[in-house]
This record gives sequence, C-alpha cells and structure tokens, in this order.
Amino acid sequence: MSGTRSLDLSRVQFSGSLEFLARQVVEGFITGLHKSPFHGFSVEFAEHRQYNTGESVRNIDWKLYGRTERLYVKRFEEETNLRCQILIDNSSSMQYPVIPDPGPDKLNKITFSIYAAASLIYLFHKQRDASGISIFSDRIELHTETRSNAVHQKYLFGELERLLASPPDGSRKTTSAAEALHLLAERIHKRSLVIIFSDMMESSGNTEELFSALQHLRHNKHEVVLFHVTDKKRESDFNFDNRPYRFIDLETGEDLKVFPSRVKEQYTEAIRKYNNELKIKCGQYMIDFVEADINEGFEHILLPYLVKREKLF
Repeated sequence: MSGTRSLDLSRVQFSGSLEFLARQVVEGFITGLHKSPFHGFSVEFAEHRQYNTGESVRNIDWKLYGRTERLYVKRFEEETNLRCQILIDNSSSMQYPVIPDPGPDKLNKITFSIYAAASLIYLFHKQRDASGISIFSDRIELHTETRSNAVHQKYLFGELERLLASPPDGSRKTTSAAEALHLLAERIHKRSLVIIFSDMMESSGNTEELFSALQHLRHNKHEVVLFHVTDKKRESDFNFDNRPYRFIDLETGEDLKVFPSRVKEQYTEAIRKYNNELKIKCGQYMIDFVEADINEGFEHILLPYLVKREKLF
C-alpha cells in the first residue's frame, strides 16, 4: 500500500463520538488515497455512479461533468449496492494487551477492531452500501440486520460505543469462533460481504472446525474478508526483554512464568506454522486474508474493502 498516507490516531481531534472519529479516519484516508496510486477508486463520488452507454441522460450530473469531464448519474437513496456484515470477536483474548483505559492512542485488539469497524461503517454509508454488525465470543452477543439509512448507521455506532465503554467484568469469555461463525452463516440470509475481525484463537484448539466454519460462509455464497487482528510485535515476533515474565491466558486464567528467550524460537515457529495454515486455508476457500496489526494505521483495513468492492461491481 505504498503511497497512501498513514493516519496518526494520536493527532485526531476526539469529541467522544465514535462517528466523529470514524469520519476523520475515513476523510484522512480518502485524502491520502487521492494522492496515491489508488486514486482511481470512486470514493469521491459516493452519491453518483458512472454513466452506462444507452442509459437515459436525464439524471446525468452535468456540473460534475464540467469538473471531471466524466459522465456520472445521480444516485438515489434507495440504490444500495452491497450488503456488508461486520463480525467482531469479543472473547477475552481480544482484550490483549491489557491496558488501563484503552483508547485511540493506546489500542488493544478489541478497541482496534471497534474503531476499524466504525470507520468501515462510515465508508459503507458514503458508498450507499448497507451494513450490519455481529458480535460474538462463546455465544452470539449481538446480531443486526443490514440497512443503508442514516438512522440505522447511528444505531450501529451506538452499539459499538456501548461495546467500547464496557470494561471487562472479570469473567473469562472463551473463543468459540467456529460455532459462532456456523450460526452466523445461517443467520445472514442474503448474499453479503462478510468482514471478520478476530485473532482466530479458538479455545478448543480444533482448527479444522474453525476452517470448516469459514468454508460455511463461502458455501452460502458470501464474499469474506478476514482481518486477523494481532499485536505483531508481541504475539507473533515475541519481542520481550530477557527477564522473567508471568504470562496469563486471558481466557483460561492459566499462567506461566518464563524467560522469553528460552521459549521464543519454539513459540515463533508454532505461530508461524499456524498463520501459514490459516493463510493457505483462506486461499483455498477464496477468502481474503489480511493481517491487521494493531500498531499499524487503518489503510490496511479500509483499502481491502475498496479493492473487494471494485472487483464485485
């Protein structure tokens, strides 16, 4: 994604509104996009679509033609192009790293996923795409329909703000991604673009069942983008100082005292093998797999949606 401008979240002016944040993230992204090799995406014409030869010229926006020398037809409110369902893993492992009062300038995996989802919902609305959200852990905590109107968009922001404001209550929620994805594959009735935010840490350790659930979504004709949410520096590269650490499993409470240097080689090799297997399976099932490092900007979240959208239309 060379050429795009990375948005520094610490410089965004916050008003306490998730919608306000999402707007700034998206507008900053679009500004950078127009200055990059990806400027061909039609995000600047969210209320228009390209004119097709043979159509009536009645709805052509001639003022826009004067500025761009391209023919665009005015798009009306009811013209929804795509249904997009965002699935967010809210299991205890998504609370890593454990941070007092996490926020835009100090993210853990769940807050990163919430901000990313809010930014996508704002971009969906600009593109006249319908959106909905589903939140899961060891059960389905929330599932909404997909709609494109402004009232529904505000409802989704409200639900995400509630999730953002809900501190961990001390209970341990295991990841049952496989079961949840199977259930959601049946609940999403119309063909949709399904976007998943998850660290893909299945508590049962049954990776085949997890891959089967991803395949279920594709079998039901959904397009799928999986954002594999990680803290790459710690979870993949295992970069810790060489001193004694006490590692605690956020889902089981099991703890282990160890010098990182003694287990780093075996740990990183196991993680590498699992991630490679996940990528291979997604490739086999024609699922877009995107590494989503919480320490990076949102270009690698917003751009894959635009790329997928261009391919679908």
